[in-house]
Amino acid sequence: MRILLVDDSEDARDLTEGALLSAGYTDVVTAASGWEALKVLDVGRTCGETAPVDVVLLDIVMPELDGTEVCARIRNDARYADLPIIMVTSLADMDSLNNAFVAGANDYLTKPVNRIELVARVRAALRLKAELDRRQARERELLAFLSNWGDRRSNVWIDQATGLLVGEIAEAYLVASGANGPDLVSVIALMLDRLPEDSQGGTALVAEIARAVSRLAATVGVLAAAYKNGMIVLVAPELDAEEASDLAKRLHATVQKLRLRNPEAIVADYVTASVAAITGHTRFDVERIKLLTQAIAVVQQAAAAGGNRVAAQLIDSAAAAGRFTQRAAAGAIKASAIV
Repeated sequence: MRILLVDDSEDARDLTEGALLSAGYTDVVTAASGWEALKVLDVGRTCGETAPVDVVLLDIVMPELDGTEVCARIRNDARYADLPIIMVTSLADMDSLNNAFVAGANDYLTKPVNRIELVARVRAALRLKAELDRRQARERELLAFLSNWGDRRSNVWIDQATGLLVGEIAEAYLVASGANGPDLVSVIALMLDRLPEDSQGGTALVAEIARAVSRLAATVGVLAAAYKNGMIVLVAPELDAEEASDLAKRLHATVQKLRLRNPEAIVADYVTASVAAITGHTRFDVERIKLLTQAIAVVQQAAAAGGNRVAAQLIDSAAAAGRFTQRAAAGAIKASAIV
């Protein structure tokens, strides 16, 4: 991770750079002015090259071009729309901070910079940048996949009842996602508990839930698809078991918060859902499809056991041997939780 440190004070630059180096951040680029910072970032170019830094520490009070103006110019460059910018200011100049946030700053530090606070803010910013980069990479991958799927199929990509992609897309994407070798993949399945027997009422509930799921899926950059029976699946390459479990819990909570009436419900008078998250390292098509079938099987078991619960599993895959081990094929669980 590369950090750009911008400050007109040489002493401040040395102290901050030293704190970053001691924390293990060895790739630090320094700039003594706002103009020098814009030159490092090459602000204004129209090419689509990758940003040369991952986070900016930007002093507010600088001669000629202050930090607020530098921040605004950085944000005007499309390449840096998501670049974390942490403003550095003195307690005596806090009034300028509001203008910096309006210009697009993400966070701030006060001088003299506290090493622990500095490292914590930088670590959080870098974590956010890595997550955004991963999400955007998956979005580009999905767009490339859909563009290569063929225009003749475009009229059947979307499930008319929910507005989500059809389940067939999720299956094809699972197969395509492993084209570059072994990969960590999570599949999350959501099943509404006891849909109304009235098909029209059930469809309306599924559509409402699907809209909420779609909004949540968009925030984490994963593919959401629906099957005709009301099952909704999320395919999340590179999402580890803990992250997948957290996402499953968020999906479960999202459904509960909607408080949609369901006369067929048993555990509550509103719509509830069962959610299953299955994670595994895969190499071959059959292994990735196995994650999907396992997620569907587990969520159906959870629903049959009373519903309104979350199940998470990490499958032990023998990808190096080119197939699931007997334990994994039987759905062996290395780590699981049901709440």
